[in-house]
Amino acid sequence: MSPTQWDFPVELCCRPMAFVTLTGLDVVYNAVHRAVWDAFCANRRADRVPISFKVLPGDHEYPKCRPKRTSYEWYIPKGILKTGWMNKHLNLVPALVVVFYELDWDEPQWKEKQSECATRVEIVRQSLQGRNTKVAVVLIQKKTPLPPGEDVTASERAAALCNACELSGKSLFVLPHTDHLVGYIIRLENAFYEHAQTYYYTEIRRVKSHKEFLNKTTHQLLFVRHQFKIAFFSELKQDTQNALKNYRTAYNLVHELRAHETNILEIKTMAGFINYKICRLCFQHNTPLDAIAQFRKHIDLCKKKIGSAELSFEHAAWMSKQFQAFGDLFDEAIKLGLTAIQTQNPGFYYQQAAYYAQERKQLAKSLCNHEASVTYPNPDPLETQTGVLDFYGQRSWRQGILSFDLSDPEKEKVGVLAIQLKERSVVHSEMIITLLSNAVAQFKKYKCPRMKSHLMVQMGEEYYYAKDYTKALKLLDYVMCDYRSEGWWTLLTSILTTALKCSYLMAQLKDYITYSLELLGRASTLKDDQKSRIEKNLINVLMNESPDPEPDCDVLAVKTAQKLWSDRISLAGSNVFTIGVQDFVPFVQCKAKFHAPSFHVDVPVRFDIYLKADCPHPIRFSKLCVSFNNQEYNQFCVIEEATKASEVLENLTQGKMCLVPGKTRKFLFKFVAKTEDVGKKIEDETVTIETVFPFDVAVKFVSTKFEHLERVYADIPFLLMTDLLSASPWALTIVSSELQLAPSMTPVDQLESQVDKVVLQTGESASECFCLRCPSVGNVEGGVATGHYIISWKRTSAMGNVPVISTVITLPHVIVENIPLHVNADLPSFGRVRESLPVKYHLQNKTNLVQDVEISVEPSDAFMFSGLKQIRLRILPGTEQEMLYNFYPLMAGYQQLPSLNVNLLRFPHFTNQLLRRFIPTSIFVKPQGRLVDDTSIAAA
Repeated sequence: MSPTQWDFPVELCCRPMAFVTLTGLDVVYNAVHRAVWDAFCANRRADRVPISFKVLPGDHEYPKCRPKRTSYEWYIPKGILKTGWMNKHLNLVPALVVVFYELDWDEPQWKEKQSECATRVEIVRQSLQGRNTKVAVVLIQKKTPLPPGEDVTASERAAALCNACELSGKSLFVLPHTDHLVGYIIRLENAFYEHAQTYYYTEIRRVKSHKEFLNKTTHQLLFVRHQFKIAFFSELKQDTQNALKNYRTAYNLVHELRAHETNILEIKTMAGFINYKICRLCFQHNTPLDAIAQFRKHIDLCKKKIGSAELSFEHAAWMSKQFQAFGDLFDEAIKLGLTAIQTQNPGFYYQQAAYYAQERKQLAKSLCNHEASVTYPNPDPLETQTGVLDFYGQRSWRQGILSFDLSDPEKEKVGVLAIQLKERSVVHSEMIITLLSNAVAQFKKYKCPRMKSHLMVQMGEEYYYAKDYTKALKLLDYVMCDYRSEGWWTLLTSILTTALKCSYLMAQLKDYITYSLELLGRASTLKDDQKSRIEKNLINVLMNESPDPEPDCDVLAVKTAQKLWSDRISLAGSNVFTIGVQDFVPFVQCKAKFHAPSFHVDVPVRFDIYLKADCPHPIRFSKLCVSFNNQEYNQFCVIEEATKASEVLENLTQGKMCLVPGKTRKFLFKFVAKTEDVGKKIEDETVTIETVFPFDVAVKFVSTKFEHLERVYADIPFLLMTDLLSASPWALTIVSSELQLAPSMTPVDQLESQVDKVVLQTGESASECFCLRCPSVGNVEGGVATGHYIISWKRTSAMGNVPVISTVITLPHVIVENIPLHVNADLPSFGRVRESLPVKYHLQNKTNLVQDVEISVEPSDAFMFSGLKQIRLRILPGTEQEMLYNFYPLMAGYQQLPSLNVNLLRFPHFTNQLLRRFIPTSIFVKPQGRLVDDTSIAAA
């Protein structure tokens, strides 16, 4: 059984087009014939008729037509649909055969040529014996023909040729080989298309005529078969509405068949084919909700039709293919112009397809786990005489047997074994990764970051199972930062555990150390015994020894990894690994703190480092050092302690560089700042701790600074006033961190307040609140709106004269608008397609005059609504008027609401732009809700 067994046949997935055969063309050695063929095939734009052309020799043997059945009384069908039927009518049995023949009306040897042409037509008819295929003749001529009726000779000879070939006048065409060849070809193929439609119409009538001979007792399969054929011929005829109607009927008939273990695969196969056709046509007709509803129905009807428990992985494979195919159809429709939304996009279907592919892998692992002594059956029960099945969905060892009783249990057992052994060769991870990758691309496109991260983790795990550890680590590393920043510690721990396995199996030393550090830290949710094992392995690695294998790793991969570790250790030198832990949570917490935000130049700078270990056992370090932006201070912040390597493995708690789990250890440093750093920032850039082993860890910290004042800040609101009567407050605060500070605040321009000089002690603050009022409407560029405030201060400490320092605070621009009418709206947080969406507008008169208001609502393509589209009303001073509209969403997604336009007769210059800030302009619309008893799966 091939891994691609579950792929839909190409002839099912293609767009059916009328099949027309061209004979009598030598496209290899005749330049004229080649030009004719190229004109038919090259540059077929969308406006050309849908025809599939093929050049065949005149004596080509077409599939033989079986004798017409006169009675179905004793006929028992052996299956629903033959595997070659669709391909036969797409590529083998033409709707029309066109005979090309070079013959001019003034041909001197007319009689001989006419006879030869008639003979060629007869040969074609003989090869099509019993079929309704149409035959036409095209005369390739050197001259442009005269208008109809003007060439008497042409009319007479055309009639004679039709009589000799037994053709109607509508089946004889002339093709002048001139400069306008393509134009003539297009006219020809339009005529061919009409002939082809007539043929398929005849075929539909022929299949329908069988119905009167059928009975529902023994011919249930034929009802499905004939309905499918009618639908397929309708597609070939380009009658997609009737095709959809007949496919729906065929789908219902499939599920009326009595299902049993012996035929359930055939029923599911045909149901999947017909469902694909229905969904494809729904998307083609731009009715995506119908396609989604059909697919949900399909899954609900089929998801429990598992069949043989020994082959349940087949059902998972079939389910996976259904979701994948629908995702492909959905994606194709989007590329052709359909709009999708976050909550309904192809990604969900690819994700569900991947889920069933994962389930297939698990089921196969448990059901196909045969002993090595079990060999593949000989002869192969999955082989057939022709190499293909006669009917879709049947078992190769019992084709055409419709009995519910298994006539040969032993043959059944051998067939099941063969399928199970074939399944073991399927590369499941590869299929799963492809589906997950498709889903990730969709969720990235529709801006669903958490879904994307979730599926990338699954992809990483599948790469791990596929033993592609490099790609696994790349994906897992990519998503770790997201889970770390959002605090998903359980998920992060799971990802880190897989990453640690990958780094072990590849013997990647630095990665192994990094992941171990984080798994020992406070963010890890591992149990203490697991952390102890990891800490032991970490110490072994740092002592240049091989770590023990990680649990649940592949046995063969572990053997390979052990050799890699052994080789790495034998080549180890004095490598030093610098691991920056600012981007993850290691097992040693490290914090730095200056004793004060700023220091006098004559006071020593005091600086503390706090270390705390989260690992299960005590750990010793040999060196601690701090790096500053000014490297000259580094020498004052170093602590070293000589320790032997062997002491690290002992649970010693002595020594100043030993960290006991759960206890914080503080290290104090101090140094005198240089005079040239007055007014500058001194930043602690990294803290480095080293063990006695060759690796060190760097931690990034925020900066502190030296300056003369801790902070001056202004609590200034955004100054947008919507009424001339409004006033906007703002506050200014000064906080002192010096021994004494004497600030004064002096206004510039027209601020309405004054603060006298005050004296502040250390830690005290002074603040003042101001009110602003604007005298005019518009964008205020001067005066109060852009008033400056100068804050100045001087020291009164014992340091003597210190220059006066000033700071200027500038207010933002003020926008002042005089709005006579205030409007807001009440509406739900979202709407649903085809369900009422009530929107209530509130209009408040903010003036002392009666306002005459004209209100209109502009229609929107996305909504219908009830209520008057235009209304006039009067609002008294200071009062409010309410208006209720019921909108009916027509499309899902973010949709623009119908626009509310307000016209104030007393304010002719009033614009609706002023209202846009107060009323919503769009809303999110969900697809139509499901009924309470709808058991459709959530992902669909």
